[in-house]
Amino acid sequence: MKYLSISSSRKHISILFFSLLATLNLWAACGKWTSKVTGGTIEYKTTESKNPIKDFNGNYLTVVYLKNLAIKKIGRNSIKKDVNWLLAEGYRVIELNYSKNRNAKALKINEDIIAINDSIAAGSFCGLKNCSQYKSYVLFEGYRIARDVSYFIDDPKVYNTPEQYIVGDSLHMDIIYPANAKVKVPTILSFSYSNSYANYDKDKGMLTDAFKDQRLNLAYSFAGFNDSFLEGAPANGMAWAIADHPKYCPWGKGKPVNGANDTYKSFQTNPDAAQKVKSAIRTLRVLGKQMGLSDKIGIFGFSRGSTAGSMAIGDKKVESLENTGFHIGISDDVQAAALGPGVFDYTLIYNTTDDGDKNLELRCPWVWGSLEENRKLWESMGSSYLVETKATAPTLFFYNTDDDAYYEDQIIHLKKKLDQLAVPTTSLINYGKGHAIPQTAKDLNTLYSFFKNYLNPPKLDKTKK
Repeated sequence: MKYLSISSSRKHISILFFSLLATLNLWAACGKWTSKVTGGTIEYKTTESKNPIKDFNGNYLTVVYLKNLAIKKIGRNSIKKDVNWLLAEGYRVIELNYSKNRNAKALKINEDIIAINDSIAAGSFCGLKNCSQYKSYVLFEGYRIARDVSYFIDDPKVYNTPEQYIVGDSLHMDIIYPANAKVKVPTILSFSYSNSYANYDKDKGMLTDAFKDQRLNLAYSFAGFNDSFLEGAPANGMAWAIADHPKYCPWGKGKPVNGANDTYKSFQTNPDAAQKVKSAIRTLRVLGKQMGLSDKIGIFGFSRGSTAGSMAIGDKKVESLENTGFHIGISDDVQAAALGPGVFDYTLIYNTTDDGDKNLELRCPWVWGSLEENRKLWESMGSSYLVETKATAPTLFFYNTDDDAYYEDQIIHLKKKLDQLAVPTTSLINYGKGHAIPQTAKDLNTLYSFFKNYLNPPKLDKTKK
């Protein structure tokens, strides 16, 4: 009988220990989660990555993976293959098994998307308190993520905040797409209404990443407004993308060179904003082709994200806006847009006083001079300026009439201009209360149907030869 030497025994034990440690690093936990979609509980399985990625706050990048749905799966990879890919990318993966429940489809599935985001934001989803609050995703089976895709290099001199920020950061977007897809699907692009920005930590005496990549900050976006539109797009046969808002600084801050502090409180400025929007579209179109997506892109915008996204709909070509950023020469046209409350023409802000745009009324002249003497400059700051002919993208406007009155005024004027040019428009009005996003199945269906109409290829009439 042979015996291991002490040294070889220790080596053998060491190998077993590290093997066990590696196994523990890829552990899985199972349980039940209460689903609004099924009206009962469904099984979940949480698997940790061997090499987990954490956000700046030390929380885990998490994917809630919806599987065995009652919709046709577009991506042709197996669920196991795609989950393993996510784990290899460093995501914590929480699989929700719908077991082909008949309600696990559009538009019912949006109810669970809202519940998931609310629960993650509250730090209580499936018993986990450390899911990232700004880098967690609800993903449909068959879909993958291209995360932190660079679409523009910011110019620190535009907003000059903080003063230590002198080398431009990259603005990013996330693209959620079907992997190895059977068909080419269109993409809905949104510019976040949660701002990312450079941060100077006085205690550390340095710039930090504390507020970079905040486009999915749940408290200020999906959870804060029960917004399920983008993450529900795959149930309607589409991919989606979300980009950093073009104003790369805290929303209430920003100033021109040698200007007063907080001059840009509550608004963005051109040509910077339009340049970034167009570069984002070009970047998405180039990468989308590589991912097997169609070249059709729609814009979905809400609040400050609507103001930004509206820069994409017009057909007017301005050289200073077209020839900056990435992939110059690629089309930055979009084929449709759904725009919520936003600002499209700054020359309208004095139409009515005390209607919610006091910051604009006070501060816009600080940087653009008086409206009376500098009307052309003021006009160039809004997206209405870029609307020239009927080649402008078809647009759906959505808003509540009990929101701040200036939003309705902005929409009415832009819609009137589009109507006069014979650009197709439609409206979704009073779907909720105040500054809100459509949430009901009926209203979401209006939005999804609008995009399907303009982004999907026309069906062939088989009766014609």
